Amino acid sequence: MLVVILLLLGAPFATALVSLRAPAAVAQAVTAITGVGSFGLVLALIPAATHRDLNYLSYLRIDAVSAVFLLATSFLYAAVAVYSVGYLARSRASDADFSRYARRFYAGLNLFAWTMLAAPMMSNLALLWIAVEVTTVVSALLVAIEDTDGAAEAAWKYILIASAGLGLALLATIFAYYAGAQVLGEHYNLSFTALLQAGPRLPHTPVRLAFVLAVLGFGTKMGLFPVHTWLPDAHSEAPTPVSALLSGSLLAVSFYAILRYYQVATAALGPRFPRDVLLVFGIASLLLAALYLLDQRDVKRLLAYSSVEHMGILAIGVSFGAPIALAGVLLHVLAHAAAKGNAFMGAGVLVRKFGSKRIAGIGGGLDLLPWSGPLFGIAVLALCAMPPFGIFRSEFEIVEGGFGASANAPAAVLIVLVTVAFLGLSVAANRMLLMPRDRSPGALSRGEPSAWMVVPVVAGVAVLLVLGIHPPADLTGLLARAVHQLGAVT
Repeated sequence: MLVVILLLLGAPFATALVSLRAPAAVAQAVTAITGVGSFGLVLALIPAATHRDLNYLSYLRIDAVSAVFLLATSFLYAAVAVYSVGYLARSRASDADFSRYARRFYAGLNLFAWTMLAAPMMSNLALLWIAVEVTTVVSALLVAIEDTDGAAEAAWKYILIASAGLGLALLATIFAYYAGAQVLGEHYNLSFTALLQAGPRLPHTPVRLAFVLAVLGFGTKMGLFPVHTWLPDAHSEAPTPVSALLSGSLLAVSFYAILRYYQVATAALGPRFPRDVLLVFGIASLLLAALYLLDQRDVKRLLAYSSVEHMGILAIGVSFGAPIALAGVLLHVLAHAAAKGNAFMGAGVLVRKFGSKRIAGIGGGLDLLPWSGPLFGIAVLALCAMPPFGIFRSEFEIVEGGFGASANAPAAVLIVLVTVAFLGLSVAANRMLLMPRDRSPGALSRGEPSAWMVVPVVAGVAVLLVLGIHPPADLTGLLARAVHQLGAVT
C-alpha cells in the first residue's frame, strides 16, 4: 500500500512540473492519464482502508474517513482532467498565447488536485492545516488565471476571506495542541490517534474553543454561513474545471478538517456540544442558500449557492449523530462531488455554446445540445435529490437519521429548505433548457463543442446511479467503518 500512496502523492505533483515545461498537447495528455490513474490508485486503497488504518512514515495516515474524501477528490480530478481537453480546445484557435496559458492551467490544475489528495492523508492537525492552506494559495491563482478584472477581484476577495478563516483555523490548532499538551506532554505532534486516545482526559475549555474556531475557520473554506461570501464570486469567475474542483472537492476537504476536530471534541466533551454547533451553522447555511437560489441570474453563481446548500446539509447531518445519518453524510460527500462536477461541466458547455453566463442569455439548451442539455438537466435533478440518484439516497438517510434521533424539528426544517432550493434550481434549469433566450443574436447550430466535454459527465451520471440504486459492497463496508470511526451512537 505504501507504493500506491506514494504514487498517489507523487504523480499529480510530477505532472504539474511536467506541465510547466512541456508543450500544451503533452500537458493535457499527461494530465488526463494522471487524473484517471489517481482515481484507480484510490480504488486500490479502498479494500485495505475498509479493514484497517494505513499508517506510514509517521505523517501519512489513511483510515476509512480519509478514503471517502480521497474517493470524491480523485473521481473529480479524473473527470475534469478529461473534460479540460475539450474545454481548452477552442482556445487553441482563438488565443495567440494558448500554449503559455495551457501550461499554467494544467500545472495549476494538477497542483490543486495534489493538495486536495494530500490533505486527507495527513496524520495530524498541524499538517492538515498546512495542506488546506496550500489549497488556498493554488486555488486562488487558478481563480485569477483568466486575467480579467472580475477574476482578479474574485481571487483577491477569496484570498482575504480564506486567509482570515485559516487564521482562525490556526488558532484552533494551537488550542488543540494546548489541550493535548496537558495530557500528552509538550512534545507530542498533534496526531489524531493520540488526541482521540487521550480524549476523555483532555481539558474541556480549550477543546470547546478549538472546535468552534475550527468550524469558523475551516467553515470559511467549506462555505458555511456567515463566512461563505467568497464562494459565489470565485466559482463564477474561475475556469469551469476549476469551479468543479472547488465545489465538489475543496469544500469537501474543508469539511473533512472539521470532521477531525469533531472526532476530538466528541471524544473529550461528548456529542452534544459539537452537534449543537454544527446544527446552528448548518441550518443558517441551508436557509441562506435556499433563499438565494430563488433569485440568481448567473448560472455559475446559481451552482455556487447550491454548494452552500449542500454544505449546510452535511453539517446538519453530522449534528443528528445517528449511524444512518452519518452514513448518509459520507455518501452525500461522494454523490455531491459527482453531481456538482456534472452540473459545472454542463454549465461550462452551455456558457461555451451561448457565450454568456447569464441565465437569461441561455435558452433552448435541450434542443441545441443533444447530449449536454439532457445531461445538465439530469445533474440538476440529481442535485435536487430526485430518485434514483445518489443524493436522494444520502438525503433520505440523513432525514431518517434525524427523525430516528428525535431531532424532528431540524429534520422538518431540512426538508422544507431543501424543497425551496429545489424550486430555485429547477426553475433556472427549465429556463435554460426549455425556454427561448431573451435575445437572438443569431442562429446557433445544433451540436456539442467537444466530445471530451461529454464523456466525463456521462461517467458522472453512471456514478450517481450506482450510488443511488446499489452502492458496491466495498463502498458500503468503507462507509460503515467510517461511521464507526466518527463515533456514531444509536
